[in-house]
Amino acid sequence: MTLAILSALGGGILIGGAAVFMKAATGHIPGVSGIMGRAIISPPALWCWAFLAGIVGSGVMARFVWGWSVPVSFSQSGWPRLMLSGVLVGVGTRLARGCTSGHGVCGLGNLSGRSLIAVLCFMVTAGLVVFARHYTG
Repeated sequence: MTLAILSALGGGILIGGAAVFMKAATGHIPGVSGIMGRAIISPPALWCWAFLAGIVGSGVMARFVWGWSVPVSFSQSGWPRLMLSGVLVGVGTRLARGCTSGHGVCGLGNLSGRSLIAVLCFMVTAGLVVFARHYTG
């Protein structure tokens, strides 16, 4: 139990620190959906690609350097379900005009009412999905 608490605390400190660093260094908040959008528009922003490469690279490093594995639930879900989940998350981030990193980490820290509503919607939806999955298998 203590390891889980320390892992969560460490992760929160790293995410918060990264958000503060990015805001100070670039003037942008680290909302991943917005950064992804900026990376693919013309002309693409190079720093966006660097940010996204860092996210992917850290996952690859965790797998191959430290031996972390993909959760069993991901491999049991199958590609069609994972792809559908990704599409639904994408639609949700467009409807909310941002993702959990932008609204949850940065928006709430800035006391944004819009971000509070978005985060509440994210959490209620997540709870309903867990409830539905529990009863449907």
